[in-house]
Amino acid sequence: MTGTRVLVAGASIAGPALAHWLSRRGAEVTVVERAPELRPGGQAVDARGVAKEAIRRMGLDAPIRAACTDTAGAYTVDVDGKVLETFRADDHGGDGYISEIEILRGDMSRVLYDDTKDDVEYIFGDRIAEVTQDADGVDVVFAGGVRRRFDLVVGADGLHSALRTMVFGPREQFIRHLGLVLAFYSVPNEFGIDRWLIDYQDAGRSAGLRPLPDSSRAMAMLSFTAADFEVDYRDVAAQKRLLRERMDGFGWLTPRILAHVDDTPDFYLDQVAQVVMDRWSSGRVGLLGDAAFSSSPMSGGGTGLALVGAYLLAGELAAAGWEPEAGFAGYEKRMRSFVEANQEIGRLHVHSLAAPDPEADPSAAPEEWDMDLIDRAVNGVELPDYAGVPDSGPRSGRSF
Repeated sequence: MTGTRVLVAGASIAGPALAHWLSRRGAEVTVVERAPELRPGGQAVDARGVAKEAIRRMGLDAPIRAACTDTAGAYTVDVDGKVLETFRADDHGGDGYISEIEILRGDMSRVLYDDTKDDVEYIFGDRIAEVTQDADGVDVVFAGGVRRRFDLVVGADGLHSALRTMVFGPREQFIRHLGLVLAFYSVPNEFGIDRWLIDYQDAGRSAGLRPLPDSSRAMAMLSFTAADFEVDYRDVAAQKRLLRERMDGFGWLTPRILAHVDDTPDFYLDQVAQVVMDRWSSGRVGLLGDAAFSSSPMSGGGTGLALVGAYLLAGELAAAGWEPEAGFAGYEKRMRSFVEANQEIGRLHVHSLAAPDPEADPSAAPEEWDMDLIDRAVNGVELPDYAGVPDSGPRSGRSF
């Protein structure tokens, strides 16, 4: 055991995945999460290509597949519900538009937490309030008043990362709004949704429904284009007003979906955005997942980036003897092109949903996706074996 003390901010997916690998490599890991407990539900997330290999190496293939949504595929429909296109979950070896590994964000988080809780210290209902680093470590003050010192700190606290703001600067420097706003929330399954996602798109807006493990409910998904986005991501009332205004008059099942917006237990709305940074580390503080390189939900690759990034970050730090400059540099070098490919996919997907410009040249629009780009976004990174780097194997368990 190295005894290297690492603090990870965020207990959604990237944070617990990193905790898994850091712990296996011999670090003493603490995860702090501002929410009072794990957040259930949420949108479905996918794992494709190399991300599935990362899951296999974690030893979590079976529990993650057991918690999947069992979505058979997706239909795109016209305003009357007539099917226009069909996508199956087994297309492209399970790495297509609908992945064979598709799981609710909260269920993935639960699997990762259950896997690490005996070896990792979790602190819920608290957050990092101050960070001060020197050549030998990082002093952290928690909002609850506790002061502690760590060797390394990693922010895995999402698109609106508070740690990123503290260490790297204001969010406006790094967040790139893609011109789309996405909302989703669960609704009673009065629509007969059964294993198939259904999506209706027209003129820059979309409405969809997807199955949930609880067949009595379905997940509603709504989106609309917006040149800017100024609604506070914590102001739910304002978000609901905006959603009603922008989806007013949209066809298909949209009015019935909107009728449930006030009584849903899990409303979510936010801008579709990416995080673009020249570096993902500063001294002994690094970033992972959406905090470092959000590719947006429209890329379909955010969870894969988190899982693969967790493997590489822990491996590179351990291979560098926990020396932050070399470890973070190795992680960035291995991840950068993989991140860029997924971000390009996200931008292209948003562009394809935008309302057509009546003055645009139709011949300028791409007729099909670049398959080389898709392959780089799915499989475009190597997972080294890290021979000689400590790996604890079976969990030993610790008490705190």
